[in-house]
Amino acid sequence: MIYCRECGKELPDTAQFCSDCGAQQGDAKDWYRRGQKYYNSDGVPQDYDIARQLFEKAAAQENADAQYSLGCMYYNGQGVPQDYDMARQLFEKAATQGHAAAQCGLGVMYDNGDGVPQDYDMARQWYEKAAAQGHADAQYSLGELYYYGDGVPQDYDMARQWYEKAAPQGHADAQYDLGFLYEHGKGVPQDYDTASKWYEKAAAQGHTDAQYSLGYMYNFGKGVPQDYDTARQWYEKAAAQKNADAQYRLGCLYNNGDGVPQDYDTARQWYEKAAAQENADAQYRLGS
Repeated sequence: MIYCRECGKELPDTAQFCSDCGAQQGDAKDWYRRGQKYYNSDGVPQDYDIARQLFEKAAAQENADAQYSLGCMYYNGQGVPQDYDMARQLFEKAATQGHAAAQCGLGVMYDNGDGVPQDYDMARQWYEKAAAQGHADAQYSLGELYYYGDGVPQDYDMARQWYEKAAPQGHADAQYDLGFLYEHGKGVPQDYDTASKWYEKAAAQGHTDAQYSLGYMYNFGKGVPQDYDTARQWYEKAAAQKNADAQYRLGCLYNNGDGVPQDYDTARQWYEKAAAQENADAQYRLGS
């Protein structure tokens, strides 16, 4: 609830005017901020319907943050039926006002073909607008386009440059991908030490592939001293997130007694978990 700015009457959060004195209750920024509280359950119970109503009031006054947030609700089907076309229209309204997240959102829609024909060139153009404003997701997504050659010539060096812009902002996927480039020497000289450092940053944020890769580097002494116990710890973190490669490698540690007492039964259990996810190496071990 809110209170009228003029007469003090208690009003619903969605009130635009006081029912007693007629005074307007806030402006677009106020409605957007109140909508965010209901959207994020910030001091009030989460209520997507109230959030939508407040975002709509703000969006009607061309508030870009509200247009973007409302677009996210339609994109994700939060409190409204999922509607990619409505999401696109709202993202476009915000994006033309320079809203970086909305520009990135449009890039994602064209990248994935969500409600629009898949168009990597359009995706790139929207990502570039957002990336120029320092938007980490857009910078990472540009890196992905260049890594895979989607709509642009495949270029590992360009991919690295974009990953490097996103990674210092704490973008775990970009950190992991930089580690992968350096581990495998794609567009850069192979450098296990640099790879392990980037993997550590991503792994510390719970990135399962980075946790597995860091475990692998400790397992085999690549860029770090060989350390089976540390390898096991990283594998366990990744395995807990159902990473099949990590589950397989844990099986190997117990099968060989590397850093743990040799235990064929525990090895089998880990192989079975990995095999259930179609890990071919684990399936082979179980069948041999």
